[in-house]
Amino acid sequence: MIAADQSNSHSIMVMKDDEEKIYKISDKLVMGVIGDSGDTNQFAEYIAKNIQLYKMRNGYELGPSAAANFTRRNLAEYLRSSTPYFVNLLMGGYDKENGPELYFMDYLASSMKVPFAAHGFGGYLSLSIMDRYHKKDATEEEAYEILKKCVQEVHKRLFVSLPNFQVTVVNRDGIKVLPVINSASLK
Repeated sequence: MIAADQSNSHSIMVMKDDEEKIYKISDKLVMGVIGDSGDTNQFAEYIAKNIQLYKMRNGYELGPSAAANFTRRNLAEYLRSSTPYFVNLLMGGYDKENGPELYFMDYLASSMKVPFAAHGFGGYLSLSIMDRYHKKDATEEEAYEILKKCVQEVHKRLFVSLPNFQVTVVNRDGIKVLPVINSASLK
């Protein structure tokens, strides 16, 4: 399960509050990306299109681990070029052999498989909640409730207004979008 705020801001101005920051990469793979608006859109589309090209050329999709390694390699190559992408991302997917997988990557091209993760200012508040309530065998409803606790804490403590959080689930059945978490849904 991956959640992302939907705010798009520039300096002190909020430009949008319904930005899509979770990108469908393949049938069982999604990527949540934060960073500068242009970098996030361009990098996510580049990764998605190249993973689809791989599927067309080879007849099968990359699993989450292979897709994460491909993405990390691209981040590393661009970091060493004159046009780096300043994006942080979470890549989650479902693999037939390994089950659900989540990968944490930052703009310096570090990558790690993790049970839970967060980026950004909200991550400082959310990681302790996820650490406290995380269960390996949590149901979809339990995981959604944990995300609600994280959003509630972000709304309570963070000085920046992040009103809406989109939520996406990847499981053996594919990708499913859950209801947006906002102040109204937390009551």
